[in-house]
Amino acid sequence: MAWQPQEEGLRQLSELLKDSLSGNDRDKQKQAEVTLAQAASSPDYAYYLTYIFSNTQLGNTFLVRYAAAIQLKNHIKLYYTSLSKELLAFIKTSTVQTLRDGNPQLRSFAGTIITEIIQQGGILQWAEVLQDLLALVGNAPQDVPPEVQEAAMAALAKVCEDHRKLLDKEYQGQRPTSVLIPRLLEFASNSNSKIRVLAIQTLRAFITQKSQVLFANIDAYMSKIFQLASTDEDLDVRRTICQSLVQLVDMRPDMLAPHMEGLVNYILAQQQTPGSSDLSLDAAEFWLSVGEQEQLRGLMGPYLTRIIPVLLAGMVYGEEDIDRLAGDEDNADQEDRSQDLKPQFAQTKAGRGALAQVNGENGTPEPQNQQKTVEVSDGEVSDDDGEDDWDDDDDPEAAWSLRKCSAAALDVFAVHYHGMVFDIILPYLRENLSHTLWPKREAAVLALGAIAEGCLPVVAPHLPELVPYLISLLDDEEPVVRQITCWCLSRYSEWAAQLLNHADTQKYFEPMMDGLLKRMLDKNKKVQEAGASSFASLEEKAGDKLKPYVEPILRQFTLCFERYKDKNMYILYDCLQTLADSVGSEMAKPELINLLMPTLINRWNKIDDQSREMFPLLGCLSYIAMAYGNNFAAFADPIFDRCIKLIFSSLQQYLAFNTGQSIDQPDKDFIVTALDLLSAIIQAIEPSKSSQLVLNAQPQFYDLLSFCMEDPSDDVRQSAFALLGDCAIMLFGTLEDRLPKLMPLLIKQLDLNQIRDEQSDTAFNVVINVCWSAGEIAARSGPKFAPFVESLYLALIEIVKNEEVPDGANENAAITLGRMGLACPEQMAAHLPEMAEPFLSSMSKVASTEEKASAFLGFNNLIQQNPKAMEGSMADYFTAIAQFPYKQRENEFGEVRQSFSHVVSGYQQLIPNFASFLSSLPPNVQSKLKNAYSI
Repeated sequence: MAWQPQEEGLRQLSELLKDSLSGNDRDKQKQAEVTLAQAASSPDYAYYLTYIFSNTQLGNTFLVRYAAAIQLKNHIKLYYTSLSKELLAFIKTSTVQTLRDGNPQLRSFAGTIITEIIQQGGILQWAEVLQDLLALVGNAPQDVPPEVQEAAMAALAKVCEDHRKLLDKEYQGQRPTSVLIPRLLEFASNSNSKIRVLAIQTLRAFITQKSQVLFANIDAYMSKIFQLASTDEDLDVRRTICQSLVQLVDMRPDMLAPHMEGLVNYILAQQQTPGSSDLSLDAAEFWLSVGEQEQLRGLMGPYLTRIIPVLLAGMVYGEEDIDRLAGDEDNADQEDRSQDLKPQFAQTKAGRGALAQVNGENGTPEPQNQQKTVEVSDGEVSDDDGEDDWDDDDDPEAAWSLRKCSAAALDVFAVHYHGMVFDIILPYLRENLSHTLWPKREAAVLALGAIAEGCLPVVAPHLPELVPYLISLLDDEEPVVRQITCWCLSRYSEWAAQLLNHADTQKYFEPMMDGLLKRMLDKNKKVQEAGASSFASLEEKAGDKLKPYVEPILRQFTLCFERYKDKNMYILYDCLQTLADSVGSEMAKPELINLLMPTLINRWNKIDDQSREMFPLLGCLSYIAMAYGNNFAAFADPIFDRCIKLIFSSLQQYLAFNTGQSIDQPDKDFIVTALDLLSAIIQAIEPSKSSQLVLNAQPQFYDLLSFCMEDPSDDVRQSAFALLGDCAIMLFGTLEDRLPKLMPLLIKQLDLNQIRDEQSDTAFNVVINVCWSAGEIAARSGPKFAPFVESLYLALIEIVKNEEVPDGANENAAITLGRMGLACPEQMAAHLPEMAEPFLSSMSKVASTEEKASAFLGFNNLIQQNPKAMEGSMADYFTAIAQFPYKQRENEFGEVRQSFSHVVSGYQQLIPNFASFLSSLPPNVQSKLKNAYSI
């Protein structure tokens, strides 16, 4: 017997759904939510929800029906496996019927429920829904209203977008896409433009899926796209065609190459369509994609004289933007609005150890190993590799736009075509750089900055004339021009920083530096931000060339600290830490410390523990600590203490959140940045002082660290193990007695089975630091390390032998295996037959550092304990010996070379025909061994 609702049940549930939307009565809303959650256990609950959602005769408002739909979708997601066949059939039939509902939002949500059912049960358990949807779109049965066809097409699009992998799999010898794709190609010619758009968009989903069926029908697909491109006048269809072409650039450039002439004509026509900025942007993205696609960008040379002028035109602000930006106010004294403050997060860090170093002296890890992103004018972003990200959501006009896309495309064309691009834009620059209309001036400066990377060799002869003019534009009456000029100058700051002639430095570099410093105190906040961002970029390019200018730079920074509002304070911290990173101990002069630290400590005291400004401040202080060295000891006590309290309070908040005592989830970045600053302090100041800070910490330092080592957040654990390794290096005496508690936590983190695919990058950064810290502990522990050797060995050898493990983790694990031979050579020697080959293979990829030398010292200890275990790896071992420098850095590697010498002497006595073995090695290896070890 078919299910039938009870009137009272319908009334009660409808009332509950209505109350659940009572935003003005929070108590009633919460009670309704609780009652609905309890009702979910009733076997009829989903029947009633479906009936209310799909029935137009009950008199319920749209919101009640929509609330029923949301509850039904969530119920299917949570309880699908417990739904009876009869209930599922009822939901399916009712949902398909709702595609005919008079309300477009309910029709749309019917598609959402359809795709959720397929998500939970798979396509095979409801394969007929595809035929139902295809039939409705194709107007069968006859006289299906257009809005129903559109709803069915929208539902089909949802299903294909969300389940394109499932639909492209083979089931009983056939793929659903074999039916879908021909019908979608048919629908792409439908008289209803909305259906055409959805059909083309759905086909795009299978391009990204690299569908075998679509690629088998690629000729038909391309024919359809080109046919629509030549005939369809609908703007949305044209936008979708442009988007599809961009997708094909990435996935099937070979199909586009023969048609480049027609594509260029079509895209140029769309980009210049009057009154449609969205279409123009979609078209412009084609150039950006082509410029980044190796197979196609080489074909663009003949068309650049037509493309580049269109890109330049697209870089000029539109009328609405001009009205909004012209005469932008002097607002530096106004407080920031809360919505202007972009959330700040702890910066992404590389792992410690072999790959993350080789830039500090002795190969030791740097304090932060951070990858900084420098935000510059108008949303143009340049990272420290000099690559540009033209998309930033810092403020409304910084959103991705035709202007930004055009500039980015010009950038990539300049990188590939160099002088050809410059020759095309040179007349434009001459005409517009000094144009009386500020939008023309501003766009010309943007263009000049955009070509900086690709065209520098051909622009360089013009820079002695251009740079002084750009510096003069830093005083332009329009803030927007001053803003973009800051960014443009930062793009050429490397040229200025590399000038060798002192007179040229005075003429170009110093005025550029001075001009950007002055803009940091502009009356307009956005110009201040652009000036600060650009100066940070100049600092990175100039490096230690800034040493003579540290005092005036710091004076300007201290003025900025006094005048900046909250938002620009973030980029100011970046400027300061970049300066510290560039000039190092030059900042540690007493007069410079006295200039900066009162201002910085004043800010430190002013900021509340929960302020998000704490993140960049902690990060900045880490760099300051490393630059000051032991001079930072004068400021370390209260800073160290506050970091401990920040970590403790954040852990307490997280515990409260997990146990339901708090509704606000704490931000783990407080822990991460505080841990990093603790690391920097421990590295910077004398161990006698830092050990007292650690021993006197309340709560106890290593207890707190152990909690962080087990934190669910990868970022927290990564920083925690970096701190553990730093403590091993600098303060092993404070750590030694804690090893029985800490080492099991460390070893637990090396289980590769815990790493999920979606978090592999961040999880392996943790593994890198865990391996590194274990090696630092092993190198200093001696026999006390014995209880941990076996379990640690098993974890590390698994990492070293696993080919899917990233190089950084593999190499750090191998180094630690070697260093364990310093602590417990007798125990480790038993493992030498298994570990020798993977150890030597990993070491062959590691640069010569103290850590590598330390690993080989330990490894040599194992050989001396068990020399015959090396029988199958002798050639690799002697090749490794030859790789170590023996003339340069002789003092640095003296100990390991002496160790190698002992092992070589031993094998000369052990191997009967040692000369014959030596002659089997490559000639360059023989030569190095003979020269270094007198063999």
